[in-house]
Amino acid sequence: MPVPRFLELRLVLPALLGATLVLAASPASAAAPATQNPWADFVEPGFPMFSSVLDARSVGSYSIANNLTPRGLVLQLKEGVWVCFDLDLLRVSAVWTGGAVSPSSMAQSSYQHWDVKSGYGERPGSLPVPLGRVWMANGIYPGWQVGSVPNQTDPRAPGPDVEEVGRGGLPPELGKFDAVRLTRFGARLEYSVGGVGVRERMSVLRQQGKPVLVRWLEVAPSERPLVLVLSRQSAQLKGADAVAAAVGESDGGQVASLTEKDGLLYLTVAPHTETVNFRVGLASGGIRPDVGGLALPDDVNDPPELLWPQTVTTRGELAPPRSAYVVDEIGLPLENPWRRNVRPADIQFMPDGSAVAITLDGDVWRITGLGGDLSKVRWKRFASGFNESLSLAVRHGEIFVFDRGGIWRLQDMTGRGEADRYELFCNVFAQSSDTREFPSVIKVGPDGSFVVAKGGEAESRLGKHNGTVIRVSPDGRKIEVLGWGFRQPFIGVNPETGMVTSSDQEGHYVPATPLYIVSGDQFHGFLSPFQPKEQYPAPIAEPLTWIPHTVSPSGISQVWLTGSRMGPLSGTLVMLSYSFPELFRVMENHREARPQAAVVSITRDFRFPPLSAGMDPVDGQLYVAGFKIFGTASERIAGVARVRYTGLASVLPKEVVPMDSGILMRFDVPLSPITAGNPANYVVERWNYKRTWLYGSPHYRLDGSVGQDGMGVGGAYLSKDGKSVFLAVADMKTGVMQMHVGWSISARDGEEVKNDTYFTPYVLSHFQAEQEGFGDLAVPAKAAAAPVQAAGGVAEGSRLAQAFGCVACHSPDGSLRVGPTWKGLYGQTVTFVDGTTQVADGTYIRGHLGRHPTKIVHGYVPEMPDYTGIVNDGQVRALIAYIKSLAAR
Repeated sequence: MPVPRFLELRLVLPALLGATLVLAASPASAAAPATQNPWADFVEPGFPMFSSVLDARSVGSYSIANNLTPRGLVLQLKEGVWVCFDLDLLRVSAVWTGGAVSPSSMAQSSYQHWDVKSGYGERPGSLPVPLGRVWMANGIYPGWQVGSVPNQTDPRAPGPDVEEVGRGGLPPELGKFDAVRLTRFGARLEYSVGGVGVRERMSVLRQQGKPVLVRWLEVAPSERPLVLVLSRQSAQLKGADAVAAAVGESDGGQVASLTEKDGLLYLTVAPHTETVNFRVGLASGGIRPDVGGLALPDDVNDPPELLWPQTVTTRGELAPPRSAYVVDEIGLPLENPWRRNVRPADIQFMPDGSAVAITLDGDVWRITGLGGDLSKVRWKRFASGFNESLSLAVRHGEIFVFDRGGIWRLQDMTGRGEADRYELFCNVFAQSSDTREFPSVIKVGPDGSFVVAKGGEAESRLGKHNGTVIRVSPDGRKIEVLGWGFRQPFIGVNPETGMVTSSDQEGHYVPATPLYIVSGDQFHGFLSPFQPKEQYPAPIAEPLTWIPHTVSPSGISQVWLTGSRMGPLSGTLVMLSYSFPELFRVMENHREARPQAAVVSITRDFRFPPLSAGMDPVDGQLYVAGFKIFGTASERIAGVARVRYTGLASVLPKEVVPMDSGILMRFDVPLSPITAGNPANYVVERWNYKRTWLYGSPHYRLDGSVGQDGMGVGGAYLSKDGKSVFLAVADMKTGVMQMHVGWSISARDGEEVKNDTYFTPYVLSHFQAEQEGFGDLAVPAKAAAAPVQAAGGVAEGSRLAQAFGCVACHSPDGSLRVGPTWKGLYGQTVTFVDGTTQVADGTYIRGHLGRHPTKIVHGYVPEMPDYTGIVNDGQVRALIAYIKSLAAR
């Protein structure tokens, strides 16, 4: 009798505490060595900018209550001076002297140690702050405005929470950030104000032993006066500590004049018919800046020296062709001249078959040598400085990166192999500072539009576009919300039809892993913790299918294998799984008017957690990238791999259809009549979930009791061609959220055919034996008894800990993961966040497997899934025995 998928042993290896990565000349070296902190600083000294959130709400004398910059471009200048330029409001939000920013973001906090994560929401301490003395700052108002006197209000339409400042870019008629151009003189900012083009550079000079910030401005002709707000003059700064400014003209006479009024220091640019150039010097500490004799060098617009001229070569390791689909590992360029960590989040392909990869740490790499035996894979850095970028896209040979700043188009204007112009293609949609509003995925539609997915786990305030899937017009100027109310959506886009799919992450309000078709601006059920509990603002969309937590706790992005050379998978939809590294085939079912789908595992051979994938148009294979930061059973911290079709016969089902009298499964190979025709070789189950404000959901029988309904298989029948099997199952019903079919049979040639499929039966097709290829088959009504699951001891508990994914959060060896380690736990006194204690015995363990324990262990977050109805009493006893055995190790 087959064992259900979620009771199978998953072979995983424990991650090491404080692990880091070493040279990946071969894939095996991507494992974690004992050496700590091999990487250089996150902020590279030689790069002039990086994108970051900046929290300047409380920075000494410049404490401005709401001074958050969700989309900040931090400029690294000389003399230890740093400037944060707000890409949405075109303002300098803060200037400081000292270090860069605190390593509080998700990318920076985990850069040296993968298992260290940022805090939640917009709470103080969770966001990057300036590391040094802030001596100039501005509030939440545009830095540039049309007119003669500045307005200290935010002209953007507020979101659901009027206090949330992450409202997106200014209306384009007021202002728009265009691009950053890298030159010998550093980063040149290009933007417009009221339709008037502005180019700006910043530099630092030293006068009287103190730094002076110089803003070099080039303003196109303007029929109207323009205002540049330089600084809010803090009431706490008296006399010598106040900001002083001076204007130096370069040409065209005096067109800019300084004013200090209503707490602001600002500059007014008079109407002018020719482009004007001038500079503004800003300083504090009693310095009266002198910028009268300064001039830009003649080569100011020349390209900079190449930042990363070297190429790093790695190799791959081909998997033995033991099945139709194998996973080839590709070495990462971990030993590189810049001592740069490499945590790939996505890999996509250019038309010529070369690849581009983006890392969480903001680097874009160009990759060649993929395909064939992977003996020489060459990596070349192309761009850097992005903020927690998880995805990129290629459209017509151009590279687009999606980060917290928006969508960026990368351009190599000089053809030297490095991006020297970073165009902000779209920042129309909003982005808050919340640490969990991740820029998850960007995909290209067949019409040239983009579809992006944004994280929704807001912990502080509700922004405009938390937890949304958004379509961006081909020109980047307009957006359309396709779906909202997601927790952490990851998407796919059909390159031929444009259909958008999305997964979501099990958690609060998400009872299991769903896979949706996203359209029609539908609500998908997730609410933030500060919203009224379970008061849903709209009807909740139903997914194509649910997938159990024990199978895929974290469904990730989807890819259509259109135009691939992946054998029977060509043209189909596949879905990645993160917590249990895996690739699923999504079998679409369009027999009825309502679309349905079933999923089945293709491979579990990834040694890193997948996040995104792209198809190589030359070799037609699928390439996968990912890294570890949240709970996952993966062995390695990061990786890139190729899923390769070997040409061997595929034993995966290609169709699974719930029907009125049973379940139809079609395969690409003829099956053994003896094994496939034996009903005892199948398991069929069904259950429901309940969507609540709590984390996940137990399993419920159809009568409402906790548990799963085992369904008897009354007969197993093979089609005339031997490639289809029909399972006669009585009492098939719609209105069921989850069905599972497991099988352990063989092909006609003797090859093992063992797998599981999961689906949601919204509609039951009518089974017509003759039309389905079964001849004159009469389906019996009698069903066999449901199988009974046996309990076990320590060995069984160890197996269950792997199968249920417990080891993704709780290590058996003392290493640090997102939950408390099990090593030495049993019998110890545990302290909870409320200060109470309890001995970790059998009662304690049972309580934490049950319905959302109210006692949270001190130092950990309340994200323990609910296993009520998933584990039976015998399995609980086995888990307790296993945890107890770890106390003596």
